[in-house]
Formats: sequence, C-alpha cells, structure tokens
Amino acid sequence: MYQASRHDMNKSERLNRLLPNGRGVWIPIDHGMSDFPTAGLEDTEYLIRELTDAGVNAIIAHKGVVSHYHHLCDGTNTSMVIHFSASTRHGGLDADRKVAVGQASEVESRGGAAASAQINIGSDGEATMLEAMGKLTTECHQRDLPVLGMVYARGPNLQVGGDETNGVAHAARIAFEIGCDVGKTTWTGDEKTFARVTSGVPIPLLVAGGPKSDTRSMLAMVKMAMNNGAAGVCMGRQVFAHESPKSVAKALMMIVHDEASVDDAMTENGLL
Repeated sequence: MYQASRHDMNKSERLNRLLPNGRGVWIPIDHGMSDFPTAGLEDTEYLIRELTDAGVNAIIAHKGVVSHYHHLCDGTNTSMVIHFSASTRHGGLDADRKVAVGQASEVESRGGAAASAQINIGSDGEATMLEAMGKLTTECHQRDLPVLGMVYARGPNLQVGGDETNGVAHAARIAFEIGCDVGKTTWTGDEKTFARVTSGVPIPLLVAGGPKSDTRSMLAMVKMAMNNGAAGVCMGRQVFAHESPKSVAKALMMIVHDEASVDDAMTENGLL
C-alpha cells in the first residue's frame, strides 16, 4: 500500500513504486484525446476505480484527467502518469504528428508521479516530436521525475531494410538514448525478434497491446514478451474496452508480477 507522499519521493523511489521489482502493469487511458467517444472510456471514474481495485501500477492519462481523478489513487498501489503528447483523428495528414501540450512543472501539482510523451519515427513530424521529447526528458531530469517514452516505428518514411524488427528495435533505442527511464514498445510477432528489441537497451520496456484482440491471444503474447526481456505491459484498449477491465488487469498482474500461466490467469479471473 501507499506509504509515502508522492512529493517526498526521488526518481528512484518513484520508479520502484511504478515498477516494483522492476516489473509493471501500466494502463494508458489517453485515447479520449485522439478519438472520442471511445468504448470503455465513457465513465472515467468507474474505469479508474476498476483499475485501482485490480492493483495496476500506473494509469497514464492527459493532465486534465489526472487533475480531476488523481485522488482516486490515494491509499492504493496505483500512481498516475501524465501524457504530454496530443493529436486528434481530425488532423488529416497531421494525425501522426504529436505536439507537446504541457511541461514537467505540471506533473506533481496535478497529482502525477511521472511524465510520458510519444514519438512516431518515420512520420513527417518526427523532428518536432524528437525535440519535444528531448525537452521533456531535460525538464524531468532537473525535477527528478521519471519519463515514459512511447516511441513507435510508424510512418511513410521508415527505412527498415535488413531490420528483422521493422524499426521496433530502433524505436526502443531512441527512447533510451533521448533520456527516457522507461520505454513502451510493440510486439514484433515472434520471440526471436522481440528479444533483439529488449536486448538493445538497458531501460525497462513495456509491451503494448496493439489492436483489440481476444483476451487469450493477448495474454499469450504478454507471456512470450515477458519470457524475452519485457518488464511488463503498457496497454489500453485490451483492458478498458473489455467488458470486465478489472478482470483483465488482474490477469495481467498475475502474469507480469507472479509469472502465472495464461490458463491460471484466465481461470483465476473468470476469463475462460
């Protein structure tokens, strides 16, 4: 349970809370910025209560959501991380160009424990996103705050010739080299290539859920990712769009923190 005020923690202590024993289940619910209405996000308070009841380590959201709901995490094992990158589905050709919508000085006063930002490498807005992430990691370094880097290999300008990871290893490396403390990565499709992604950086990497799929397939992917160097998960729709977000979150907690099998995690949480 929560023992110390978030304002009393240094970066190392915050990371230990966000990633106990180096592992974490982080649930991003920032999707309402880019696309709404979104299934599962209509009742934000209910969702956050479901996730805190499941004991997830972090909920990632935009600053307005964190300001309004961070009190729901008081007395729980869950912290909130503020995501500072934004675009919307109405942006046309600019939809993949994430812009900075805040700064590190807001994190603690709004109730957050860490910051997050996104880069889409290979997109036309790559340079702007790199610059924004670099600025955020500098500001957070000065304030002793952790940073999550959501770095994706996506966009028309990707150069992946000869790279079996299709740019995913490079994306993870960018998160590390630009100063992020934790990186969000994507499943490459098989264990061999995913191991190449995780072996290329010394920071913890959390695997994304990808497009909504059946729960067993998703949990099996997480199990394989954990067996090949992942430090946990950072997935949204697979959890919040499910009819029972708490059950899926608890299953993820069992696999990530207790090394449970997929069958045991599903059986224990009524997902069969």
